[in-house]
Amino acid sequence: MKTSTLLKRFLPYYRKYKNIMFMDLFCAALTTVCELVLPMMLRYITDVGMRDLASLTLGTILRIGGIYFALRIVDGMASFYMAYTGHVMGAAIETDMRKDAFAHLQKLSDNYFNNTKVGQIMSRITSDLFDVTEFAHHCPEEFFIAFLKAVVSFVILARINLLLTVIIFLLIPVMAISCTHFNLQVRKAFRRQRNHIGELNARIEDSLLGNKVVRAFANEAVELDKFNRDNQEFLKIKRQTYKYMAAFQNTIRIFDGLMYVVVMVAGGIFMMKGLIAPADLVAYTLYVTTLLATIRRIIEFAEQFQRGMTGIERFMELMDATVDIFDEEGAVLLQDVKGQITFQHVSFAYADDHTPVLSDINLTIKPGEKVALVGPSGGGKTTLCNLIPRFYDPTKGEVLLDGQDIRKVTLQSLRSNVGVVQQDVYLFSGSVYENIAYGRPGASKEEVMEAARLSGAHEFIEKLKDGYDTYVGERGVKLSGGQKQRISIARVFLKAPKVLLLDEATAALDNESEHLVSESLDQLAKGRTTLTIAHRLTTIHGADRILVLSGNQIVEEGNHETLMKQKGIYYQLYTSSEIGGKSAGCNQT
Repeated sequence: MKTSTLLKRFLPYYRKYKNIMFMDLFCAALTTVCELVLPMMLRYITDVGMRDLASLTLGTILRIGGIYFALRIVDGMASFYMAYTGHVMGAAIETDMRKDAFAHLQKLSDNYFNNTKVGQIMSRITSDLFDVTEFAHHCPEEFFIAFLKAVVSFVILARINLLLTVIIFLLIPVMAISCTHFNLQVRKAFRRQRNHIGELNARIEDSLLGNKVVRAFANEAVELDKFNRDNQEFLKIKRQTYKYMAAFQNTIRIFDGLMYVVVMVAGGIFMMKGLIAPADLVAYTLYVTTLLATIRRIIEFAEQFQRGMTGIERFMELMDATVDIFDEEGAVLLQDVKGQITFQHVSFAYADDHTPVLSDINLTIKPGEKVALVGPSGGGKTTLCNLIPRFYDPTKGEVLLDGQDIRKVTLQSLRSNVGVVQQDVYLFSGSVYENIAYGRPGASKEEVMEAARLSGAHEFIEKLKDGYDTYVGERGVKLSGGQKQRISIARVFLKAPKVLLLDEATAALDNESEHLVSESLDQLAKGRTTLTIAHRLTTIHGADRILVLSGNQIVEEGNHETLMKQKGIYYQLYTSSEIGGKSAGCNQT
């Protein structure tokens, strides 16, 4: 992105803090005045001393010293405000940006997360924004000070000697042009660095989350080798970054020395010819030193500037990620839900590969009806369920809930009426109580415990070391599969949805755990419209209706007895399930 475009999009973040910003710039002006006054005072003392040393009294010197000391006190107070409040403002802007980034992530669909590494996302909302604090504070401050010093210095230097001033200031654009090339290279290098940090984070996350698999296959050396390759690549990128930074800073130093040469040589010649007084040359040199220090500071700030711009650019890329699923204009609240679900000519294909998953599905599920979905792997069972809470939108056709197109109702009201129990249970790092209460934030303790009783989880929870306050570990690693599943069911009980989606909820459990969880699920399904993706077909005898999905369509429909008589796909799946001990395949699609 162009720098101007990034700055234009970043500037609105200053709006909340404009009073702090104006005060910061005022303090910057005060520090600049204090710095620019010193050469004038020295020029006055030197000029008076050279013209009439006797007239230079102790009182005059003390008064000038007192004025300058008072200015330094003002300078100290202004600098404290800039260093403290200014930095807090920068940190607040960083916080606002991170909040916006996280809020935007909540709106993105599964498509985005399926195609983006979590490590890259983490990098964009954490480390990429660290440099924004310094950038947000120093950018306006540094450029304002530079502008102020450049204008004031030019006016004062031009009054001392216009020709010498013109020569000095003509060198500044040449310096800027010479530095531009290296500056752009530094920006590119920082971007490569940021991208690779995201990749490195993704590598570390992948290895740590899969540490049991790593140890099970004794592949610690393999993981270390992969990490070392990525780590060395990062070093290579940083080496290139420092190379361009060194060239950049060396160019500055060369022009810095060139300006001093011009001041000494041209200033000396002008003084020989009487075009500049000795005291004026001293003041001139001090002002040039101040000017060069400012230019050097701005150019060195370019490194921080580029770091900040890189962070802002990656932030904006995240914010530009398309929100596929959103509340349409005029969306209404879904109220008094009965649970009738209708699919009208629904087709679906994933956006990244356009492979058809569902084709012209027409289906009506009555309120309170229990429907099982079975079929070969890749038939579209999970996708069909995912369309109901709008995890995806159909490519064609409509999904209706109680006769309303679900795209015409708010996402919050839709999803609050749909409960999902999956095979891969996700528990948040925290206590058992917090994980159940997640089903309905603000629920009372009694309601949480009642949900646990209904799910059959209360008894084992009470036996845990700290009961409901027991820490479950990251992703619930301290609990067994059956325990985690019953807690997830308790969470849905607390939510009390009208529509229930059971996505192979018992597939990964042992026989004993499956029996306990199945009882909990039966209790949960009472009075609710339920869609069950079946793994073990022997568990769905009680379904009101069984749908067989194959070839992206519903190819068979009926209860268990009817489908067994047809001796079609369901019959083959069921008989092979009895022989092999499990279904012929119900992977997620």
